[in-house]
Amino acid sequence: DGAAAPVETGAQPGTPPCLPPSHPPLEEDDFQFILCEGCRQESPNLKLLTCLHTLCLGCLSENKPIGQCPVCSTAIPQASGIPDMDNLLFTNLQARLKVYKKLSNSGGPSCSRCRVETAAVWCSECEEFLCTKCFEDHQWFFKKRSHKAKRVEELRAESAHQFLEDNRKSCSLFCSTPGHAEQGHISSIYCQQCEKALCCSCALLDSRHTSFCDIRSETQRRQQELGTITRALRHQRGGFEATCAALQEEAARLERAQRELRELIRQRVEQLVRLLRREEEELLGMLEARQEQGRRELARELQRVEGVLRRMEAGERLVEKMSLYATEQEVMDMQPFIKGALQDLQRLQPPEARDRTQAGDLAECRARLQAL
Repeated sequence: DGAAAPVETGAQPGTPPCLPPSHPPLEEDDFQFILCEGCRQESPNLKLLTCLHTLCLGCLSENKPIGQCPVCSTAIPQASGIPDMDNLLFTNLQARLKVYKKLSNSGGPSCSRCRVETAAVWCSECEEFLCTKCFEDHQWFFKKRSHKAKRVEELRAESAHQFLEDNRKSCSLFCSTPGHAEQGHISSIYCQQCEKALCCSCALLDSRHTSFCDIRSETQRRQQELGTITRALRHQRGGFEATCAALQEEAARLERAQRELRELIRQRVEQLVRLLRREEEELLGMLEARQEQGRRELARELQRVEGVLRRMEAGERLVEKMSLYATEQEVMDMQPFIKGALQDLQRLQPPEARDRTQAGDLAECRARLQAL
């Protein structure tokens, strides 16, 4: 048991209380990508769709129609509309950011073990904040393991990005054999045949595993594979961006053409309305003039007919009175004159009735109206 304790970065017994944070406040906008892309909230149940959008179970359950991504409408292959793949990256980042936010508290984080004292050290392997006393116990208990520990004040001086990167590097994989993970068997070997992480015991004792490489090499290979595909997609993306730009330009062109045609229609209709109004005024003026002329002609003709009727009435009345009261001398003197006047009336004929609305001037008005 005389093995030296692993080097703990800057953490020694008797560490003074944590200092106020000296790093800039956490920029929330930098980590908006870890939120659900539907409700924009944190969730422990984030699912990764085949379209690579990330949604929580709540948004997927409320999604209508079921079976489509509510962001891009890509089909979800699962009949329930709930993908099988969890977005472990975003879920774990949310958990690690919650740890980082504890550093920004005014009093600092409390010890994860005794829950009384203020924490002085953060063990990234145990993922716990420890006070000075608990850290000494931690040192003794894990003296044969190389746990990476760091002072809390040093962590508070770091940015959130640096904190997440450091904790990512300290993570370990456990053996995929059932029961080994609970026993704390760390995996350092990857079986390329069964595509599983193994501990040394499984790799040596199980003959089914034949082709091996170390976990770091496999994770690097997978990262490189994703990078290669991403670079290829970046070249392919140029074609889609060009098509998208062309479609957007076409949509803008159609919108401009529609706007111009709408304005042209409005102008032409207004022009037509003005022409119609002007034609209306001319036709109404023509009709009024012709009606006034017809009224004057009718008035003159009516005046003549009425005059004839009054002459006839006067003649009848005069002849009647002469037969009643005239002397012979009066008859002899007045008869020739009255006779001539009555004969003149006999030669008169009443004017023929005609439809004066069909006069030539009104016919012209009707023709213009029909043409309009």
